[in-house]
Amino acid sequence: MKTRTLGRNGPTVSALGLGCMGMSQSYGNRVDDASAIGVIHHALDRGVTLLDTSDMYGPHTNEVLLGKAIAGRRDQVFLATKFGFVFEPGAKRPSGVSGRPEYVRASLEASLKRLGTDHIDLYYQHRVDPTVPIEDTVGEMARAVEAGKVRFLGLSEAAPATLRRAHATHPITALQTEYSLWSRDPEDNDVLATVRELGIGFVPYSPLGRGFLTGAIRSPEDFDEDDNRRNHPRFQGANFAANLALVDKVNAIARDKGVTPGQLALAWVLAQGEDLVPIPGTKRTAYLDENLDALNLRLDAKDLAAIEAVFPTGAASGTRYPESGMAALNR
Repeated sequence: MKTRTLGRNGPTVSALGLGCMGMSQSYGNRVDDASAIGVIHHALDRGVTLLDTSDMYGPHTNEVLLGKAIAGRRDQVFLATKFGFVFEPGAKRPSGVSGRPEYVRASLEASLKRLGTDHIDLYYQHRVDPTVPIEDTVGEMARAVEAGKVRFLGLSEAAPATLRRAHATHPITALQTEYSLWSRDPEDNDVLATVRELGIGFVPYSPLGRGFLTGAIRSPEDFDEDDNRRNHPRFQGANFAANLALVDKVNAIARDKGVTPGQLALAWVLAQGEDLVPIPGTKRTAYLDENLDALNLRLDAKDLAAIEAVFPTGAASGTRYPESGMAALNR
């Protein structure tokens, strides 16, 4: 397994991680726990070390699933989870976000219990709470590091100014943000430049465009009724048609290279810098193997130029989240 380092002075992890969200929510057609655990074990057998979850996924059930999967194999795992979304008892959707120190403490203890571990390797704030100074939130996260319950700290979807303030409070090891061929905001909003200046690792989530860049999705009707992508603007109406036309052009390049569209899309992300560690998610071992094989695909300058020509920055049609999701981003 190829490895990469998270940040200038961070830990070494597998060059591709495994995003586990879809095993418990969002994308419909969920698998049973035994099948999901089989995928996680296969990932570990292949040398994947970075497993990514959140207390939001399920909510809570994905952490329980990972706890079962890593039991007896904890030493093989670099475990990342997140806190920040607030759920009322029995609710499936969050009522808001919280970065209050007392909420950090309570969330951490609950995650440790669900995951069946005494420490979390990388603990992210899932969304920045605009009502709480980031120094207060990260200060409490830092106390968890001092207590040995967390090894490294991260933020998700944080703006450059927030990153700087957080990093000045305690070193931030990783920033997790959506990044793919069709979500290239970090190139334009100084996020990539800032993490590189500060020596923070960059963890792209949804590097396959929520599955769209694999070429397997041809119609909105391909989604199950409970699939959250039905609510995303990029998967609706004229946006869907426009984005499908872009993907088809990328697919043609993939065919010429004898690889799958998903492998080309992942190789493109990997080619953006050795400081990027993408975390594609999957529920199938066959797709996991396909994703990992993208590590062997090298794109030269000609390949990258050809991809850029058909899928330039800003080409995707529609916002990457519904209005409520966009409002939760720290920008």
